Formats: sequence, structure tokens, C-alpha cells
Amino acid sequence: VQPVESGGGLVQPGGSLRLSCAAAANIFEGNTMGWFRQAPGKQRALVASITTEYKTYYTDSVKGRFVISRDNSNNMMWLQLNSLKPEDTGAYYCNGLDRIYTWGQGTQVSVSS
Repeated sequence: VQPVESGGGLVQPGGSLRLSCAAAANIFEGNTMGWFRQAPGKQRALVASITTEYKTYYTDSVKGRFVISRDNSNNMMWLQLNSLKPEDTGAYYCNGLDRIYTWGQGTQVSVSS
């Protein structure tokens, strides 16, 4: 069973979105979780990750703008996207890092005026 992402949409530059990820317990438990972005014509790349102890990592281009969080009790993860830029456009996926599972459908984020 793959993770399920939601919360994407079309937003103007400078806007905000909050992405949600719901995953089965076997995916979530004991697993560092991450958000990945696949921009048009590019490979999927890690944007942010969070360990089970809530240690976070952000790729340089989103530092100070995105915030990753997780709820270990309910197997949920979120990505708050602030000050969005056109280059943030892409399909966003969640998955584990220590253990990687089948990719979900992703959620599309489009930043355009």
C-alpha cells in the first residue's frame, strides 16, 4: 500500500499551501520520512525529510520557506509551503527514506501568476 498525498493546488507566487501525507503504519513506523518533488522534465528529488525523533533536513532551495512535520501516533506527515516561487512547481510525493515503498499518485503544486 502506497502513501497518499493531498493538498496541492494552483497558487500565486508568495502564496502558501499545506501538503498532507497519510501512510500505513508499516511505512511510517521507525522510518525517516521525506517529501520529494518532481519538477517538469526533471527527476524526482528530495525536498525535506524528518526522522522519527523529529530531526529535519531541507534542501537549500526551500530552507526558511518550507516546514516539515509528522505525527507518529497517526502515521501522518505534512509539508507547509510558504513564500512559494514558480520554481517550486512540480508533483510532490511522500515516502520513506530508510525503507522506500511504492510511490503514490503525488499531489500537484503549481505556482504561477
